[in-house]
Amino acid sequence: MEDKQTNLCLSCDLHKAVEILELADTIGPHICVLKLHIDTLIDFSESFVSSLVALSKKHNFLIFEDRKFADIGNTVVNQYKNGIYKIASWAHITNAHTLPGEGIITGLASVGKQLGRGLLLLAEMSSANNLFSKEYTRRTVDMALRNSDFVFGFIAQQSLPKLIESTSIASTTTDSKVDCDMLVLTPGVDLDKGGDSLGQVYRTPKLVIEDMGCDIIIVGRGIYNAKSESKPAEIALKFKAAGWNSYLNRIAS
Repeated sequence: MEDKQTNLCLSCDLHKAVEILELADTIGPHICVLKLHIDTLIDFSESFVSSLVALSKKHNFLIFEDRKFADIGNTVVNQYKNGIYKIASWAHITNAHTLPGEGIITGLASVGKQLGRGLLLLAEMSSANNLFSKEYTRRTVDMALRNSDFVFGFIAQQSLPKLIESTSIASTTTDSKVDCDMLVLTPGVDLDKGGDSLGQVYRTPKLVIEDMGCDIIIVGRGIYNAKSESKPAEIALKFKAAGWNSYLNRIAS
């Protein structure tokens, strides 16, 4: 992030390998993370993975497979390590729900730690009328802090201190751990506030980074499906500038 002066994550929700690779090569210089849903790819192959990994090295970004694991430990071990996707072999980052309990972290860590991978926990979501309660969010935060050797952050709508403050629930984890290096990646970001027909709620980079204290903005359709004559790279640069300037304003205040 510091080297490239960007806190932009590209959510690459396209369905053909060539489209993803072309966009990754075009937008790659402007992002710190590329997020995808590998199971929506209609022409997945090992050569696609090799090409994507090569682009991540070329442009210095991390690959985030947005898998949202949500099963018992033994099952997620196999989903993460095996199958046709072999996610752990190429994705630097993945994520998980904590609904099954802490065993899901233990299972994923048994595969990912030795490969130098990292895990994000879903503490909040950006969709309207979601079922994430304050207690669920706080328990998720506690699990993350207890497993900070593998969990490095959250998918959430506010900073870690704000998450803890907003839940107002007694923690089982000491507050001394609150200042550990946990990142917050935030979806539902656009240059203008709004939403879509499927319940997504959009907030601006300034609100997310400067006001709510989050670290990385996740943007997808706002870049490559924008109702604009500008090219995706030009729009990405606008998001990059908005996100990074909001970060600089926050740390300067």
